[in-house]
Amino acid sequence: MSDVPELPKSGPLPRPSNPAEARKVLRAEAFDAPSVETVRLSAVEFTSICPRTGQPDFGTVTIEYTPIEKCLESRSVKYYLWSYRDEGAFCESLAAQIADDVVYAIKPRSVKVEVSQNIRGGIGIVSTARR
Repeated sequence: MSDVPELPKSGPLPRPSNPAEARKVLRAEAFDAPSVETVRLSAVEFTSICPRTGQPDFGTVTIEYTPIEKCLESRSVKYYLWSYRDEGAFCESLAAQIADDVVYAIKPRSVKVEVSQNIRGGIGIVSTARR
């Protein structure tokens, strides 16, 4: 039995256990890249937890990459991003970790991840990581 959960072909996704498990799904669900220059994915309902206060942080994640051999499958990206819902992480750490996990999953020519957290307490944060 594999330690990588298999996503259903249709219907609701199972809830991910944690980001480490979900990054394996990103890799397992990747597909052969067609002849495209750039792929951009935007998730506008991203949620994580502030590691200091325990309060939810809402925002947007944009992943832009230049594929070489593989592309990210959108369902697996939804599953992966959902894994952060109960995870305590700073915005800056999220951008870096997501970029590293995209590299782990598909080894793109380049990747840019932007995490934009909604304004809370009068401060909005935008963090960008490039690999």
